[in-house]
Amino acid sequence: MALLFHSQVDDPLAWRDALIRLDPACDFRIWPHCGDVRQIEAALVWKPPQDLIDALPNLRLLINLGAGVDHLLSAPGLPPSIPIARIVDAEMNRMMAQYVLLATLRHHRNFGAFERAGRLRQWDYIHPRSAADRTVGVMGLGQLGSTAALELARQGFQVRGWSRSPKALPGVLTFQGEDSLHLFLSKTDILVILLPLTPETRKLIDGAALASMPRGACLINVGRGPLVDEQALIEALDSGQLSEATLDVFNVEPLPPEHPLWERPQVLITPHLASIALPESGAVQVLDNLKRLREGLPLLNLVDRKRGY
Repeated sequence: MALLFHSQVDDPLAWRDALIRLDPACDFRIWPHCGDVRQIEAALVWKPPQDLIDALPNLRLLINLGAGVDHLLSAPGLPPSIPIARIVDAEMNRMMAQYVLLATLRHHRNFGAFERAGRLRQWDYIHPRSAADRTVGVMGLGQLGSTAALELARQGFQVRGWSRSPKALPGVLTFQGEDSLHLFLSKTDILVILLPLTPETRKLIDGAALASMPRGACLINVGRGPLVDEQALIEALDSGQLSEATLDVFNVEPLPPEHPLWERPQVLITPHLASIALPESGAVQVLDNLKRLREGLPLLNLVDRKRGY
């Protein structure tokens, strides 16, 4: 059984070395130089091109290198019978919690304003607020969102969580369902978006949702770009409804140089790296699923195609 690797952002040699270190017999191949494609039964991928999927007649398993699987679910040539597995890793959770905490603290402690003032050589004193006086709302309470929400609560923030189905987390006030969305947003000073992208969540954060937030609120999107109506986001930033935003994901990636978000000084842009699968910790899960595939055992961390995650 051969494993095919494809990613334009992950290092194939790092993954090869990590897998072969654990299993020297692992038949690891890199697209497009992959030998006899009939021998490939599993693929470890991030945003694979359609011709890769079309070229694998004996594909039995796709393992996604990131949390979001919408690009795979929307692939027209992917048979519905082929299971999709995710890498669910404590290190990925930790990385996301670090990014969310950093972005939240940057907004909470006004570092964006200090950076802008510094470029103008202005001494701009803004009196700090206690974390207990700041409400952070986390949308999406899966593995990544729950870890981030609990870390924010540990830092003393008032944390609210919103999800489509009921969830319970210690120290987090939770809301569920679209009927509670605007109530959830109405007290959210800093909004963290960590939802999966599904037909129900696409552009869920639109102009009406942004208008529900307190004026001057901040937004952090580390979920998927299309969760947010980008034009509504720009209008909210320009009007002052939002004071700042930290954005790691976008409708089009890489973000085109002419995109108006680049021109907004109150926006921090990072290139979709809030949390990634690391070879050292992810290789164990990949090999475990390959072993299960060979032996006909239940696979781990499978995506529910109907739910979209």
